[in-house]
Amino acid sequence: MRLSFTPQRWEMVAPFVTAGETVHHIDVLHIDLESRGYTGRAETMGVDYLGETVASLQAELNGLDADALHHLDRDAIQHLLPPGGSRNGVDCALWDLQAKQAAGGIGALTGMPVAPVHTLFTLSLDDPDAMARRASEVPQLQRLKLKLDAQAPLDCLEAIRAARPDAQLVIDANGSWQPAVMMDLGDHLARLNVALLEQPLPADADHRLENLNYPVPLCADESCQSSADLERNADRYDAINIKLDKCGGLTDALIIRDWCQRHDKKIMVGNMLGSSLAMAPALVVAQGADFVDLDGPLWQQADVEPPLCIRSGCIDPPPRALWG
Repeated sequence: MRLSFTPQRWEMVAPFVTAGETVHHIDVLHIDLESRGYTGRAETMGVDYLGETVASLQAELNGLDADALHHLDRDAIQHLLPPGGSRNGVDCALWDLQAKQAAGGIGALTGMPVAPVHTLFTLSLDDPDAMARRASEVPQLQRLKLKLDAQAPLDCLEAIRAARPDAQLVIDANGSWQPAVMMDLGDHLARLNVALLEQPLPADADHRLENLNYPVPLCADESCQSSADLERNADRYDAINIKLDKCGGLTDALIIRDWCQRHDKKIMVGNMLGSSLAMAPALVVAQGADFVDLDGPLWQQADVEPPLCIRSGCIDPPPRALWG
């Protein structure tokens, strides 16, 4: 088996603004795994807030033992690399490689045929009028994810709700709120029919959520990186945001998905931004998910070929020439 990887930069169509950063472009790695005439591929960018970069991912992958690569499989990679971008890239490329070798593709491997899903579309953090205007510009998108920090979140939410009374709204605070802000907003979020509140508090403060009866469901993102974090968050959150870059690939993502189903937790499938190649494996985990947030390609000026087909927020299954 031969492993190769190539850096790629994707420019954003507009600044992607969250409570913690403003993104104008992303740097990713394209992974290729060649074996017996087949090539499995994947895209990974790692977890930037944990310090992962393209350079650190390359260094980690270059450190893999040649003999280990010779005997590489999905079980082995779980022990060779920790959760994060490097393992995600290799793991998803392994799944793609095996899917290309299987008659029924990824559906045959997982026992879950991939059907179309509807994604949220993210509204970057901005002033209330600008966010409401952007929401009104996309009437065909019925599911909106609002990036809100602690500065006038209610003003932004009310403006967006007035502009889009029809839309499902999810809020992502990216850990920027304090407990007092969160508690003051609870009844307002319920009144304005917010479907989910994602990562309201910093990860090191979410012990305050233990057994909290909050007016809207709470979702862990930064607080739950991989399946190793699930039990710690069981009594703090109603939902888990599964991201392949965080947990280290499709293998661990499916473990998290299964745990959520067994423990009556809502499932959100998210992304760290990225092209159609980064989103395609996540569509497997997204089957039957309560919330799908795989709009990364919509934020890019260009995409891989062939790309995913995304129409009015509906993502079709990936063509086999793309992945799976």
